[in-house]
Order: sequence, then structure tokens, then C-alpha cells
Amino acid sequence: MKRTMIMALLASVAGTGAAMAQEEIRVLRVQPSDPEQAFYERVEAAYEAQNPDVDVVFEYIANEAYKSKLPTLLQSDARPDIFYSWGGQTIVEQAEAGFLKDISGEISEEVRATFPEAALNAYTVDGALHGLPLYATEVVFWVNTALTEQAGVDHTAIETWDDLLAAVQTMKDAGVTPIVVGGQDKWPLHFYWSYLALREGGAEVVTAAMEGENDGFEAEAFVEAGAEFQKLTDLEPFQPGFMGTTYETASGMFADGKGALHLMGDWDYLPMRGRSQSGEGLPDEQLAIISFPAVADPVAEGGDSATLGGMNGWAVTSDAAPGTVDFLTFLLNREHQEEVAREGIFIPIVKGAEQALENPFFQKVAQDIAAASYHQIFLDQFLGASVGATVNDISADLAQGAITPEEAAAQVQEAWEFR
Repeated sequence: MKRTMIMALLASVAGTGAAMAQEEIRVLRVQPSDPEQAFYERVEAAYEAQNPDVDVVFEYIANEAYKSKLPTLLQSDARPDIFYSWGGQTIVEQAEAGFLKDISGEISEEVRATFPEAALNAYTVDGALHGLPLYATEVVFWVNTALTEQAGVDHTAIETWDDLLAAVQTMKDAGVTPIVVGGQDKWPLHFYWSYLALREGGAEVVTAAMEGENDGFEAEAFVEAGAEFQKLTDLEPFQPGFMGTTYETASGMFADGKGALHLMGDWDYLPMRGRSQSGEGLPDEQLAIISFPAVADPVAEGGDSATLGGMNGWAVTSDAAPGTVDFLTFLLNREHQEEVAREGIFIPIVKGAEQALENPFFQKVAQDIAAASYHQIFLDQFLGASVGATVNDISADLAQGAITPEEAAAQVQEAWEFR
């Protein structure tokens, strides 16, 4: 009896020791849609079943709070092992600060081959791979076709910026709110200035400005982008109080039929429904997407087929747990990426997984990105945190008529020089 009790106690202590030795992999993500969160829960459970000595923990933070908290977390002992990233200059800055791990040696050639090289480049700094891409996104105009039809606007005929301006005026005359936007968060407004800069200056206008060519960010294309944006804002196209409206609120407003257009990424398809008052949003038959219009007489040719969006993915921190990269490649394998494609959660970047897409909106976005002359990552991420914040600020100021297009371009150039 005594021996049995001793053995049981030893077994209990051994079990406790095993539990204490369990490896934890913490993953930090901007709050996703419920279906995407459920997908991560399934992947987490499957991985832990295969690796009982590992505990994967997903943590979620709302969009704006994530952006403000991440820099502090990366400098603390509470940093995650993997975190969600938009790539761009921000990755460069994080790598140079020593926050990221070089995972090049932990990624097999077989795994590398499943990703487009351009997508891997978005997470590579000076030849070192610091993460892996998850999906590409495109910013498009979501259309409530019931409202455009009510106003007598054919959304399929909006091909140029002048077409859009005319459609906005027609909708206003018909008593329809043309566009909803979350101006409080500023970054939804930067989509307009950024896209117009691409349309005006061509696909390489941003990278040329970064190299200091043609007056940098004070080049004519950036000034014209501000001028064209203000042609739109002079029409007062947005809902009343747009500068006090968050992205999440604007997303729900569009899903509730409060405006005809919403310039937002394809990722908003599921979240906007959840943010609607009904929780259902607009039915698919009442939805459409159109590409950002071309500019009829641009400063330079070549930007009409460029797309703006993200090359979103995961970055690995410098002191990540040993099993981190193994879990990351498990998360991003083709089987799992085909699963998210079938469910319409997002458009996967893994080669071939897009064939499982059934959502017609995502199919169009995938085709747009594949056919694009250039895919520009969001400027508020591509240019780094400090310059990106300036881009967001000037976009909000332009929308309110607080600065001129020339002043806006000069502020971005100054921020780039003193970054």
C-alpha cells in the first residue's frame, strides 16, 4: 500500500514536470473574423495533437490597438513568438532593431517553393528571411448595387476618376450617400491618396520617390494625387461625421446599406457582415466590387493596372520558441490554405491554393492581383511607421481641406528625409 502511494506521488510529480516543460508558442494577430478565428483554433488543435509537448496560444488585439501596442511588446519580455505583419519598410526597421529572427536556415527548399518569390521578398531583409506570407489583398470599391441602381448609376461604367466624380454627384442628387469611410482611423483615407499617386505617377512612382528621384515625394504625381483627392472631397461624398467614424463602424454602416460605396480591402467581406446591426449584412446578390478608377490624363503612364493592398503574413521574433517555424509552416501548408480558400476566409498566397476559391469576389481579386503591373503594399506600412503615420495624417488633412496638395507632398518628403 505504501509503495503504491509513493509510486502514485512520483507519477504525479513527473506529470507536473512534463506540463511545466511544455513549450509554448504565442501567436499575436489583429482581431480576425469569427470564421478565421475558428480556422486558427482548428489548426492549433491539430498541431497540438501531433505535438503534445507544445501549447500554441493565439492572442488577438483590435486593429488600432495592435498597431500602437506592437512596438512596445517587441521591446519587452512579453513579445510573442509570431506576430501578424503587413510587411514593407516596417519589417526592415524591426529587423534592423534586432527584433526579428533569420529563419532562412529553417525553411526547406520544398516549403520555399510553395510561395511566390515576390511574396517571400516582402519578408526578406538583406537576404535574411524573417517570416512567411499569408495572403495578398487588394483595396477595391465595394458596391451596394441596390443603392447605385436607386440613384441611376451604372457601377460597371465607372472606369475613370472623372466617371467616379460624376457618379458621386449623381448619387448625391438622388439623396443617396455616395461613400462611407472610417476617417477617424485615417488609414482608410490614405487609400485614396496612395491609389491616385500610383495612377498619376506609374507603378514605380513610390520606389522612385524613396530613392530621391524626381523631387522624391514632392514630385508632380503626388501633388496631383492630392489635387484629385480634393476634387472628390469637395463634393462632400462621405457620410456626415466621417472624421468621427472608425473603420469598424464604417464597415458595419456599409453592410447596413448606409452608403453606396466603400473603398476597402477584400478582407472586409466577412467582417463587415459581423459588424452590421443585423449580423448578416448585404446579400451577395446586392454586392459588387470594382477596381479603383484610372486617371484619364496621368502625369506618367503605367499606373492604370497597378493594385494597392497588402502582402500580409507572419514575422518571427528573435528569441522565438524552438518549434515556432515548424508550427508556422504547418499553419501555411497547402491543405490549410485550400481550406481557407474554400470557406472564403481570405485569398491564400500558397501556390495552387487559390484554385479552391469559390467566392466570386475573391476570385476577381485573385485575378486582379495576378494581372497587375505592380502590387503596391499599403504606404502606411511600406514606408515604415513614422512616414506611414504622416501619409495617414496628410490624407485626413486633405479630406478636410486643412492643407493643400503641395503641403501634403512636402510633409511626406520631410518625414522620409528625417525618418
